[in-house]
Amino acid sequence: MQLVRQKEEMITQAAYRTPGTVRWRGRTVLVALLVAALGSGCAARSDEPAQHAPGTPAAGKPGQPGQPGQAAAPGAPGEQTAAELDALYAPENVRRAQAARAVAAKKWGLASTPLAAPRPPAVKPTISTREGFEVEGGEDLPPLFTTVPVDGKKVVFLTMDDGSEKDPELLRMMSELKIPYTAFLSDYVINDNYGYFGQMRDRGVAIQNHTLNHPYMPGLSYEEQRREICGQQDLLEKNYGKRPTLFRPPYGNYNADTLRAAKDCGIKAAPIWASEAFPDHMEWREWDRDMHPGDIILTHFRGRDEWKGSMPDMIRHVMKVVTDKGYAVGRLEDYV
Repeated sequence: MQLVRQKEEMITQAAYRTPGTVRWRGRTVLVALLVAALGSGCAARSDEPAQHAPGTPAAGKPGQPGQPGQAAAPGAPGEQTAAELDALYAPENVRRAQAARAVAAKKWGLASTPLAAPRPPAVKPTISTREGFEVEGGEDLPPLFTTVPVDGKKVVFLTMDDGSEKDPELLRMMSELKIPYTAFLSDYVINDNYGYFGQMRDRGVAIQNHTLNHPYMPGLSYEEQRREICGQQDLLEKNYGKRPTLFRPPYGNYNADTLRAAKDCGIKAAPIWASEAFPDHMEWREWDRDMHPGDIILTHFRGRDEWKGSMPDMIRHVMKVVTDKGYAVGRLEDYV
């Protein structure tokens, strides 16, 4: 699902999904075979119990945000009332949270302390499909986008896909740093350890849909695509207590049937990504190879057997890029 795979698809597409590109037609069997061959499947177990971070709220109902570890600092507010947000974003509380974050940043080897995210909007912005990414008859289908409207605020969003690597250090690191992120999960790589992602949910991470088996969706019929999406909806609701509202198509590939099936399964939006983070570099969608307000960052649950580093190494690298460019990481579900 990496951008490098998208580059391989350029052999037959002659397009890199920038505004004004084709609408995903004319794909060849070669592309489908290339994509199908590029799956990941590593798994490491963790039975570590969820841990409370100082000052975090008590656990809520299963599957709801605002649970231990993730929702105690600006930038990771979870589902809170206006009064709770007023308190959370009060200047003194922000300073206190950032002081604690500075200690955690030093502990985890970050180059600098992550910046505090701005207060999320009281009303979520209207989001439409990015120009050039439309499908025929898609006006009433879930929007597909790479960037969220944030009114020019320097906030970006971190998302992690698949679920093959289950590193307990990632759970501790993200909880202590109070960095919000969204997990788009595929059952074929999480079904050996649903409990790991239950710990993640209990720390306030939103669990979203990335299909059962991570197939090349345009190569499937509508009914097959519906089984992939609705089947994962059912499993995620069963295991984590909440039915996802966001869906990311594997490899970023989709057609009109994909979005119709997603809508029929209860999906409201289909965020993809503007850039991708690795332990040692970034890959960019835009021609200027830079970060922009509201950009969605993609990365993966992967380890040293697939990457030049660990999950914590990836976080150290992406946070250096984000912070050096003057951005904070916000919680995607506060805007979408």
